[in-house]
Amino acid sequence: MGKVRPLGDRILVKRLEEEEIMKGGIIIPDTAKEKPQRGEVVAVGLGRLDDDGKRIPLDVKEGDNILFGKYAGNEVTIDDEEYLIMREDDVLAVVESGKAGRKTEKKKS
Repeated sequence: MGKVRPLGDRILVKRLEEEEIMKGGIIIPDTAKEKPQRGEVVAVGLGRLDDDGKRIPLDVKEGDNILFGKYAGNEVTIDDEEYLIMREDDVLAVVESGKAGRKTEKKKS
């Protein structure tokens, strides 16, 4: 993909594909699937300007996995790949990876 830099507080997102088989083992055809509401941030803008002209940096960064609303953003195709361009306000959450903060209990023998 050529270098694409979103403007202002916009971000470029690549949708992450969901599992194709449900828990019950049912396979859902592509035509019946909803588009995933989870994606990876590919590029970010420089941030929006406040009333004093100062740049406010974005909370998300390239490589973040995010959750976004069902109808968030605008679909674009770049080099035959589908992406979404959306405002940072459309991001609902950043998905933290790893097991940081989880407590594990030791089994008693």
